Amino acid sequence: MEAVLRHPSLSHPKPRTPSLSITTLPLRLRLPKRRLTALALFQDQTNQRNPAASIDDEAYGEVDRIVSSRTVKSAVFAEDGSATTATATEYLVEWKDGHEATWIPAEAIAADVVAEYETPWWAAAKKADAAEIAALLADEALRRDPDAEDAQGRTAMHFAAGLGSEECVRALADAGADVGKPERAGGGLTPLHIAAGYGRAAAVRALIELGADPESPDGQGRTPLELVRDVLDKTPKGNPATFERRLALEAAAKELEKAVYEWGEVEKVIDGRGEGKWREYLVEWRDGGDREWVKAAWVAEDLVKDFDAGLEYAVAEAVVDKRQAAAEAEGEEGKWEYLVKWVDIEEATWEPAENVDAELLQEFEQRQSGAAAGGGN
Repeated sequence: MEAVLRHPSLSHPKPRTPSLSITTLPLRLRLPKRRLTALALFQDQTNQRNPAASIDDEAYGEVDRIVSSRTVKSAVFAEDGSATTATATEYLVEWKDGHEATWIPAEAIAADVVAEYETPWWAAAKKADAAEIAALLADEALRRDPDAEDAQGRTAMHFAAGLGSEECVRALADAGADVGKPERAGGGLTPLHIAAGYGRAAAVRALIELGADPESPDGQGRTPLELVRDVLDKTPKGNPATFERRLALEAAAKELEKAVYEWGEVEKVIDGRGEGKWREYLVEWRDGGDREWVKAAWVAEDLVKDFDAGLEYAVAEAVVDKRQAAAEAEGEEGKWEYLVKWVDIEEATWEPAENVDAELLQEFEQRQSGAAAGGGN
């Protein structure tokens, strides 16, 4: 995913199930045989004011296995009173002595025990192996969290989106995974940002269908559509090596455009404002409705060029005649001009073919052909 991470319908965060908090002393570790064990100190409410009072009650338990995981967030307060959010992983541990399963911080559990639980999940996630992901999620004994995060705060959904696996995206969503979860590191990208940045049109379409917000910003304030446009701008044109990549990015952009915009045909451009990427045009729609300010990228290039060149528009009613204009150079034939009758202009005017609607020209030529055929009879 580094290409997107370095360059660069609403969904809601999945609610966490509340859990009772218990006060614990720092966990201790020891190494019996090949596996570390965790020391957990449990206190009832009578001992909370004096944790040290229960040190004599410490008891070691050897971990049997991890059966679930969760991401917990807590507020961290600085000396000046400001607060930040810290994120940590906890595991639900089953003990060999049969003690009730307990939520334990990741750092208090042996690395080999954690790896035994985590490796199958992330191996499947990073290959977008939909079948394996589905099998792991279906294992009721392990109770997998579909929103489990790696060290960068990415979930399996981020990897499925980046690899373009629609099947994996849907399998995770069916299990309750958050389709709009931003990563903690790498720019705050959502799965939709990542799918768009890699040109995964099918994954983009699936995520939107599943409720991903196409206008959700990343850490830089870019929507997925703005991100894919940025990536397109940085991908060379006319280079055979990047041709397929540009096609994929353009396909992803079109899926996002369909979700973001309602399409209408512009009758004419009335005004313009802003410069560069902030350029907008006030347009009038052919099917009526209020005039709107639209980003330059979404207005047809010929309309934009005509407006910037100072050309004005009028609504043509019909073509009523044609003539051949004088040739620009000796030996050349003059181009055809057409006499256009306008809806909002009283006097008809002669116009070159490029200024006249193609359908009106076709209608005129058909009338001319019909008249000629009729005259021949």
